[in-house]
Amino acid sequence: MKILLIDDEEKLVLHLQKGLRQAGYSVDTASSAAAGLEQAAVGDYDLILLDLMLPGASGFDVLRTLREFGIDAPVMILSALNQSQHVVRGLDLGAVDYLRKPFELDELLARIRTVQRGQAGSRLAIWRVSDLTMDLATRQVSRAGQPIALTPREYQLLEQLMRQAGRVIAKAQLTEKVWESDFDRGSNVVEVHIHQLRKKIDRGFPATLLETVVGVGYRLRGSLEVDS
Repeated sequence: MKILLIDDEEKLVLHLQKGLRQAGYSVDTASSAAAGLEQAAVGDYDLILLDLMLPGASGFDVLRTLREFGIDAPVMILSALNQSQHVVRGLDLGAVDYLRKPFELDELLARIRTVQRGQAGSRLAIWRVSDLTMDLATRQVSRAGQPIALTPREYQLLEQLMRQAGRVIAKAQLTEKVWESDFDRGSNVVEVHIHQLRKKIDRGFPATLLETVVGVGYRLRGSLEVDS
């Protein structure tokens, strides 16, 4: 899941950025309304975390402009403005949630998981490709019934590969969805993570699922099936 955090409280941003990345999310940040809108327009985000009191314009203005631009990524408001009228206004403008500051990181993570479940829908609780299984609610992965322990980054990679199972995904597409916008695309970090992921999901099994298509990208063999 790729997140854009729009907030100008530097200490809070650093704290949230660290916590979200440790939880396995890819996080970009912006510290003003204009920067946030520009970032949202060029990035492909699964969730936007939005403060209301920003330099240049209010978060309400940002949310309204996002929708006018056709950017429909879910928006969760994080704000010290805790009066009911602010909450109602934010939700009426299309925010999926409103979290009052100060808050605990664990509460934010729980609310993000709720947004993820809402995006996936109840039908998408469990994904299967061949005998490889991913439970989106618990983030547990197994193959042929054997649990597989993945790092947060490996889990994100596998989620993208399973989502488009049977199709080749270019390295650039994976970096766009799994790493931050300042990621060095000339490095071999993607290849290293793919190598580790392949060892975990393929080693010891009769059929290999994760395939490298030389000069093109990567493909997970099979087709995605969904268990309700």
